[in-house]
Amino acid sequence: MRSKQNEWTRMRRLLRWLLVAVLAALLIFAVAGVPLYVSPKTDELHKADAIFVLGGSGDGRYTAALELALKGLAPRVVMSNPIASTEGNIWLADLCEHKRYDFDVMCFLPDPMTTRGEARELGRLATEEGWHSVIVVTYTPQISRARYIIDRCYDGEVMMANTQEDVAVSAIAWNYMYQTAGFARAFLQSGC
Repeated sequence: MRSKQNEWTRMRRLLRWLLVAVLAALLIFAVAGVPLYVSPKTDELHKADAIFVLGGSGDGRYTAALELALKGLAPRVVMSNPIASTEGNIWLADLCEHKRYDFDVMCFLPDPMTTRGEARELGRLATEEGWHSVIVVTYTPQISRARYIIDRCYDGEVMMANTQEDVAVSAIAWNYMYQTAGFARAFLQSGC
């Protein structure tokens, strides 16, 4: 009987230490992710050859890019993946099809439909158009990972711009996981 009690005591201690280790790992992960996903490095913006918008849900990144172009920061806005996010979004579909501004607006569908596909298109367009500097617009949790991937495909100056969209606490938790998985995948892939 005494040996069973000792076994249960050891088991409870082991479980307690395991729980403490898991909680410590989660805390370290959360703290380490703050500079990557919650307050990543953005850049001082200045005139560039183009504004490049990474695809995503909502209009925030598209309107932010248009506002930057209206301020005269670039003569062209390139929008990724608007087709997938325009279902029911008449404004965005119309923007891609009709000239409305004094600057050019170009829309494209990346291949593959990932940040890597967008970075490849940026590299291709930069070579084709002779771009030396680009403002990349996306939302806060994606900035660090996007910079890492884009730097593999484009040698010019990259200025990362935040859309300043509010991100819900539940979305932050999801983005920690999603962006970390994306970083791991990008790290394992070679080249552009």
